Amino acid sequence: MAEAAARQLDVIDARPAFTQADADALNARFAGVETDAMLRTLFAEGVLGNVATVSSFGTESAVLLHLIAQADPSVPVIFVDTLKMFPETLEYRDTLVAAFGIQNSFTVVPDPDVIAKKDETGLRWSYDPDGCCEIRKVEPMARAKEGLDTWISGRKAFQSVTRQNIPRFEVENGRLKLNPLGDWTKADLETYFEAHNLPRHPLEAQGYLSIGCEPCTSKVQEGEDPRAGRWRGWDKVECGIHTPSTPIGDAEDPANQPVF
Repeated sequence: MAEAAARQLDVIDARPAFTQADADALNARFAGVETDAMLRTLFAEGVLGNVATVSSFGTESAVLLHLIAQADPSVPVIFVDTLKMFPETLEYRDTLVAAFGIQNSFTVVPDPDVIAKKDETGLRWSYDPDGCCEIRKVEPMARAKEGLDTWISGRKAFQSVTRQNIPRFEVENGRLKLNPLGDWTKADLETYFEAHNLPRHPLEAQGYLSIGCEPCTSKVQEGEDPRAGRWRGWDKVECGIHTPSTPIGDAEDPANQPVF
């Protein structure tokens, strides 16, 4: 497993042929099954193929990472460092990896040549957040998923209106996408945090409820959507990695603009 994990970020993307029928069958099979039991079964049976977890190491990330580490600590964890992250997030990543005994932790970064060409000043976030996300997060994430049959996401339905009715299993461009916490509520997360005494993100107590890149993240006010602090002032609610039809094109060319 470790050897396969070490290779997976470098192989050619073969677009594994999972179908909607596969996702439907898995949704039916695991309907009503506890999340931890589902993960243990999936990893033990190997039905997910070459699998990895994608984590932002945000305020809620510890729950999914703990569940996965308890089920199989060798399952790889991928973190996209946009080079615009809070220092506290990088520290939190190291804390959780060590605390949970995660055996295969990978960090991917933007292509330096692309950054030099398309964001030389480092200020693209201030006038083109979609383009900034494309080169700093979407493209590196696409690279990290090459060779994976399945990737595990930490999305939850309660986080925003754009994330409602999330199934546990879905298909994204022929690749299986697993959302173990899709139906979890904020109360469920809090209960798990307390029951397992999980470390908290250092910025959560300051009012940062959803944490992304430092320039595009602000504190959430009482009564606001948990993701209201992301890209505040812009008509934007997602970075692009959770949009099934997102093409990886030239963010400078309007004809090739990805859908965010």
